[in-house]
Amino acid sequence: MKDVYPEYADRVDLYAVGQSPFEDIDLMEEYRIEQGYPWPVAKIDPNVLKSLNVFVQSTKIALNGDGVITYRAGYGDGGVEVWREVFENLVDPANR
Repeated sequence: MKDVYPEYADRVDLYAVGQSPFEDIDLMEEYRIEQGYPWPVAKIDPNVLKSLNVFVQSTKIALNGDGVITYRAGYGDGGVEVWREVFENLVDPANR
């Protein structure tokens, strides 16, 4: 994802969302910088994560402009071509 996202950064909003109550936003930002992730980090209400059925770390969800989930994956899923397709579908839904 890190290699593909910059191609879409001006057209797709991407956030790393923390789910641990023990990690504050400063710690998440520190990790983001260490890893060289080009997207911002955010905290979210745990109830929102529950409503999205996010119960494990590294869950990836893509929501289109209407709030519909268009992609869901777990730890280690995806790759350059998968992420390129996910981002393309967000930019141009007719591309599916």
